[in-house]
Amino acid sequence: MSKSQILGAGTGPRVAVIGAGAIGLGIGWRLARAGSPVTVFDRGEAGRSASWAAGGMLAAGVETEPGEETLWQLAALSQRLWPDFRYALQAETGQDIGYRDEGTLVIALTRDDLEQLRFNYEFQRSLGIELDWLAGTEARRREPYLNTGTAAAVYCRHDHQVDNRALVTALKPALLKAGGVLHEHCEVTAIEIAGGRVAGVQAGGVLHQAEVVVVAAGAWSRDLPGLPRADRPPVRPIRGQLLVLKMNPAEPLLRHVLWAPKAYIIPRRDGRLLIGATTEERGFDTRPTAGGVFSLLEGAWRALPGIEELVLDEIVVGFRPGSRDDAPILGPTGVDGLVMATGHHRNGILLTPVTVEAISQYVLTGRVMAEIQPFRADRFRRPEPELRS
Repeated sequence: MSKSQILGAGTGPRVAVIGAGAIGLGIGWRLARAGSPVTVFDRGEAGRSASWAAGGMLAAGVETEPGEETLWQLAALSQRLWPDFRYALQAETGQDIGYRDEGTLVIALTRDDLEQLRFNYEFQRSLGIELDWLAGTEARRREPYLNTGTAAAVYCRHDHQVDNRALVTALKPALLKAGGVLHEHCEVTAIEIAGGRVAGVQAGGVLHQAEVVVVAAGAWSRDLPGLPRADRPPVRPIRGQLLVLKMNPAEPLLRHVLWAPKAYIIPRRDGRLLIGATTEERGFDTRPTAGGVFSLLEGAWRALPGIEELVLDEIVVGFRPGSRDDAPILGPTGVDGLVMATGHHRNGILLTPVTVEAISQYVLTGRVMAEIQPFRADRFRRPEPELRS
């Protein structure tokens, strides 16, 4: 898809987007650029929920696991869309969103790690993912501060990263510049439905009329007031704790995104070093735990011992929107004009461009992209029981 396809042109319906994370802001920007009157609502500050707590990895390749073959196809498409999405956003705002293309390393430290690394390598290669197998010495040549006991590594040149905080910081002015309206700290208290189709949303004591309502509220999507029971997305909060350390940006401890057996480590150009992330079923509990911090530090230290000299700058707690099958929920529902863009779990930043394109295309044309057909909300609907005579 070309840059012009991402930006769009023409006119469209009046749209209300619930949720101002990367996906909600991106959809609002895209539709506003296409001429639709768009209003985006967020219960807090734009971009400060899951998108702020993310790692920003664009790791369609090394993250793919058995059973995720269909999701891999969607992720790979979004990965291909990312460069054009990046250039369009930077051209619109003049803001650098911290895109880095050094690639991703996955390392093994023990014999068990090595067996798992080899299994994943063979599986991912069977899908056509381009990977290089590296001996431990070659891995340490590329990253000199790795544990000297590193046994082997896999390198994926196409798995990149973006600074997720810079991304949402740029998407907000992009939306406003395109003519979109943003209401922060403005919780939607009801989705209005009349005659089988959406009529708008209630927020701030006012009915905001809309022909289309896009649910992009992440982990909060299921409990939005006014959603019909049959169309509530089966989304729950999957808590993640993430650490931010500070290193000298002139002498970074790491240059590639690094997947270690028990943590991932992400370097930023400004000297931040992100270590993530736990996966916890703890509801919306925002309190960091000693166990979570310890497990992340230990996992990172075993791979990159030099982190023990760094300052712990921030502990972040976020809530991934996990669906029943850990895949996104995209596209139309049983209510005319009600559209889902939620349930992205750990892939929200990676899947932002393809979600923006697919949802915007549906809103503007009524066509559902073939690539999102497997992720439609109706896959969770129970079939009607057969009537017996």
